[in-house]
Amino acid sequence: MEAQNSITNDFLSSGVPGLDDVLNGGLTSDRLYLVEGEPGTGKTTLALQFLNEGRARGESTLYITLAETAVELRSVAQSHGWSMDGIHIEEIVPDERALDPDQQYTIFHPSEIELGNTTQRILAAIDKYKPSRVVLDSLSELQLLAESPLRYRRQVLALKQYLTSRSCTTIFLDDRTALSTDLQVRSVAHAVLTLELADQAYGAERRRLRVVKYRGIAFRGGAHDYKILHGGLHVYPRLVAADSRESARRLQLSSGLAELDALIGGGLEEGTSTLISGPSGTGKSSLSAQFVHAAAARGESSAMFLFEEARSNLLNRCANMGLELNHAIDRKLLTIQQIDPAELSPGEFTHAVMQAVDRGVKVVVIDSLNGYLNAVPDERFLTIYLHELLTYLGQRGVVSILVGVQAGFLGSMSSAVDASYLADNVIMLRYFEAAGEVRQAISVFKKRGSVHERTIRRFELSGEGIRVGPVLKDFHGILTGVPSLVAAEEH
Repeated sequence: MEAQNSITNDFLSSGVPGLDDVLNGGLTSDRLYLVEGEPGTGKTTLALQFLNEGRARGESTLYITLAETAVELRSVAQSHGWSMDGIHIEEIVPDERALDPDQQYTIFHPSEIELGNTTQRILAAIDKYKPSRVVLDSLSELQLLAESPLRYRRQVLALKQYLTSRSCTTIFLDDRTALSTDLQVRSVAHAVLTLELADQAYGAERRRLRVVKYRGIAFRGGAHDYKILHGGLHVYPRLVAADSRESARRLQLSSGLAELDALIGGGLEEGTSTLISGPSGTGKSSLSAQFVHAAAARGESSAMFLFEEARSNLLNRCANMGLELNHAIDRKLLTIQQIDPAELSPGEFTHAVMQAVDRGVKVVVIDSLNGYLNAVPDERFLTIYLHELLTYLGQRGVVSILVGVQAGFLGSMSSAVDASYLADNVIMLRYFEAAGEVRQAISVFKKRGSVHERTIRRFELSGEGIRVGPVLKDFHGILTGVPSLVAAEEH
């Protein structure tokens, strides 16, 4: 019993990418862990990753199965490209003789004999292989055999003491299919991990992991998105911007256009977020591409995440304007990732952004916020996701550019996402009608990093690129969409 009562700071890797980060280091060795979740949430896959990690480190590993057969386990492993060589499998399942009426128990209740036999076979397998990592799949079978909550709890406690006294780090799987769902094992386990599967009205289901408890460890709480990919579970830890605080001198990054730099006060400061807002077709994506093109010309890396426009369309449109982003891609200075909101979870998207930042990108473009809204399962939490993401990017000195599409073309316009109060800078693009022609205007409504022009300038897109023209002094009411000419004497 010394192993159970001893204090250990040794952590074992779970073998699941991202999970050790959530657990703040991994699994404390020689302890009992409970992984619970409904069928299909990936418990078996997680358990096999745990054992694979142990085998890779030269440890003895054991998978005790009370439900699945060894053939089924090997099939799961094969689907992920793993081999079960070196992982001991102990099948403790009723054989076909249990179906023979002549073999049925008459004096004793079947559970009294079967529970005892099952326990003896579990202990015998542990004594035989002397594993340091053990998986028991699943507790539902034990609970059904035990029948009463008292016998079930005593059985789990006895197994826990036996395993920890032999320096085993153990994962119990619970698929919640027993007749009653109680919290007996939660109170016994050193840590409890819950896997959840949520159906969506459209698109792929969402999977989330929660750490219900972890004794003595300051784990990362809340729900963390995860996916089951080829190669196992991949957990995307919930972003906590406060964990990434960095302080550094912030420089201004030029747009590559002198007139635009003059309008925005010299450029965009490192670590600031900029919202480019306006109706469809005003050139918001092209303007964000201009900042990316300028960054590549300086030898700085950028990452663009497209929620709506196809990657090929963006590249072709920019090429027609003289913005050759393909050159930046060839030089490894630009990555463009097309996002499918129906298939991507918010955690996975945040993870992709964090990976880009870790690669050293200086500019991140999210095009658009409307698409990002669709990726967030509950729009009430969009601003929380966005605030954490923008704070993280700001603390890492990244220039983040958000594209916001407004409904309407002239006059009053509305937006499904109002992120203007979250962004440090707001650049507004507008259509206006003048002299029988639909024109575009640009203005800076907000700038936290420096003083900026308060003027409204002409904005044009052509085959020669983006042109920020002179101040529109001859018009009054441009933002209404239908301006009036200012009388000459008023100049």
